Amino acid sequence: MESRHGFTKMTLAEFGTWLGQQRVGRTILHIQQHHTWNPSYAHFDGRNHFERQQAMRNHHIGANGWADIGQHFTTFPDGTILTGRPLERVPACIYGQNSNAICLEHFGNFDRGGDNMTPQQRDTIVKMTAMLCKRFNLPVNVYSIVYHHWFDLSSGVRNNGGRNTKSCPGTNFFGGNSVYDATKHFLPLVQRELDGYQPATSSPNLKGYAVVTASRLNIRDAPTTTALVVADREPLLTGSILRVYDEQNGWSRISNSQSHWVATRFTQPVKYAIVKADVLRVRSGPQNTYAMVGTVGKGEELFVVEDNNGWSKISLEDRWVNSGFLNFP
Repeated sequence: MESRHGFTKMTLAEFGTWLGQQRVGRTILHIQQHHTWNPSYAHFDGRNHFERQQAMRNHHIGANGWADIGQHFTTFPDGTILTGRPLERVPACIYGQNSNAICLEHFGNFDRGGDNMTPQQRDTIVKMTAMLCKRFNLPVNVYSIVYHHWFDLSSGVRNNGGRNTKSCPGTNFFGGNSVYDATKHFLPLVQRELDGYQPATSSPNLKGYAVVTASRLNIRDAPTTTALVVADREPLLTGSILRVYDEQNGWSRISNSQSHWVATRFTQPVKYAIVKADVLRVRSGPQNTYAMVGTVGKGEELFVVEDNNGWSKISLEDRWVNSGFLNFP
């Protein structure tokens, strides 16, 4: 490994080891796939990984007004991986779809007529996606693994590439950027790498979920204000969904294997739900008379922060769905 400018460069094998050592408080439900488009392969000389990553961060901060580089990881043509935004922070990659996501940015232009993806980068993309699915207990499907192309740029509504979308991660990304292409060409490669692995459907120790309501919430090594702040984990940010494994005297343990605790008063309980309708409208308030602000599809996983007369609020913002079209496992 090599670190520079706050980024760490890893081989695929090093990434696997590094990923196993990470402790992530927020609940991950989606892995986003993107390509840079510009810069493309013409901008990579085999040695300038850190310079290209720093240039992307400068652009994201200076031109886009973001707090940091948008993505959590960037893959390069030689198969190496660079870290970006810390995993505890929500990415800035798909409008309205970032809360429970990890963002992968693949260096290159993978539209038809653009760059021909190298075997090394292809191998890294497949295998790191599989590693992330296993690490975060995700099934290999088109809800856990998503392409930027499937979401409306203005609203974040999933339309599977219907209108007002980018081509990202490229019209030639593993055969194409449609849902059909992902199902036919990309997901089977990821599933093959997992060699029969299937995600656990439940955790016997899991008591429930909670959303962080503080702007920054420290994680401590015991359920008391005098306990030390955990050194290897960043504070949790507003909107992060946490798994809760134990509760003691106003404290919640958020790790099944470590003594990692947060003050319960800075969180709010939420309920896990799965959409059972083919297409479920998301509205700006808890009635059909409120404006539609998006849709969610069958099988998508949601967290309900409030109930109101048969309606479920699915974020800290005003986003509501009809509770009758949800399953609560």
